[in-house]
Parts: sequence; structure tokens; C-alpha cells
Amino acid sequence: MTQRVALVTGAAAGIGAACSIRLAHEGMAIGVLDLDAERCAGTVEAIKAAGGKAIALGADVSKREQVKAAVARLRDAFGPITVIVNNAGITGFVPFEEIDDEQWDRMYAVNVRGTVIVTQEVLPDMKAAHWGRIVNISSSSAQTGAVNMAHYSSSKGAIITLTRSLAQELGPMGITVNNIPPGSVMNTIMSEANKKHFQIPADTLRATLPVRRQGEPEDIANACAFLVSEASGYVTGQTIGVNGGRVVS
Repeated sequence: MTQRVALVTGAAAGIGAACSIRLAHEGMAIGVLDLDAERCAGTVEAIKAAGGKAIALGADVSKREQVKAAVARLRDAFGPITVIVNNAGITGFVPFEEIDDEQWDRMYAVNVRGTVIVTQEVLPDMKAAHWGRIVNISSSSAQTGAVNMAHYSSSKGAIITLTRSLAQELGPMGITVNNIPPGSVMNTIMSEANKKHFQIPADTLRATLPVRRQGEPEDIANACAFLVSEASGYVTGQTIGVNGGRVVS
């Protein structure tokens, strides 16, 4: 079998980096994409040190021409792309009444339009192969809501609905589309958010979770590895909560 090629966005650190490293371990060549290619160096080096293949890519996912250029570089390096992990996103904490138009539009531009652009630009490769795997990373706040995060939570809710719609539209082409909403995964962004906004002691947070521990980026990567595998071909349109048993509606 020709080596699969995967594009992982928001992959300089955290969940994106963990997914990149795990998929490389599964034998895929990885396009490690973030705003600045230089920020991806650590992820790329980790993959290459383990014997894998990876290339650093820089692009703002909300800008189509930048995404086009990054996708072209990845194709030139490794061939057609048949796996996408749409992880790139931004967050924010603003009371609803204080969210201005620019903040709202930027949140949706990156979190929603960015996912659409990346998927559209790679989709021709998947259609030609009659095979593809798309994993969208949303958020457990899309399922529960969150105070002072109406723009963020709603944008991630849009990702859940987009996943379901694309699963129906692309399924006949051999392409599956699934969604992972992480919960209580303490990457750098969420650690800072907890300090500034939530201020929940780690012991208190762990006590609310059935597994009695916080999540790690690798927990998301493990689920992602299954969803992009050959074994997941009958799984599509699903929201796979990786949240330690956190109760969501």
C-alpha cells in the first residue's frame, strides 16, 4: 500500500503535535501545519527522530491562498493527501455583551471557515483515491456551553454540525468524517485559561472526572489514530467524546 499522507493543522504543540507524532508512528507521512512553519520544528524533529516522515508548513487556515500553497508543498513532498486532522483553532474569554464584531468574525474565520477551507483544498485527493479520513477537533464546551465563551463554544458547535453534514455528503465517496470534542485536556492553552478564568484546582477538577485524572494530548491522538485507520471505515458522522467521562448533554 502506498504510504498515507496526513495534514494536521494547529500542529506546533499540544493536541496537534500529539496527533502528528502518533499518526507518523502509524506509518503516515505528515504535513505539520501551523501559523508559522518555524513553530513546527519541534514536532517535525520528533517525527524524524523516530524514523518518520514530516514537513513543516506555515499558513493561516482562514486564508485560502495560504492553505493552497501549504497543501501544494505537502503534495510535492509526499504525494496525495488522504487524511486531515482539523485541529487549528483559537479561543477567547469575553462576556457575551462585550463581544464585538471583529472578535466574533475572527473566531468563526479560524475555527469554522478554516476547517472548511482546509477540507475543500484536500478533498480532490480523497475523491481521486475513493478513500479519505477527516477528523475535526471541536470542544466539550460545544456540548455544554461555557460562560464568557459564546463565540468560541458556538463556533465549535458549528464544527459538530459540519461533521455530520459532510459525513452524509462524502460517505458515498469512501470518505469518513468524525469529530472529537476534547474535555479537560490540559494543554498549554487550557492551562493558561484555567489560571486566568476558571481557577479550578487540579485536584478538584480530577475529582469530577470518573477516571480521576486530567486528559493529555496523547489521549486525543489515540482516538484520532483509530478514526483515520482502515478499521474505522464503518464509523462516520460521529462525535467521539474523549473527556474522561465528563457528563455532556
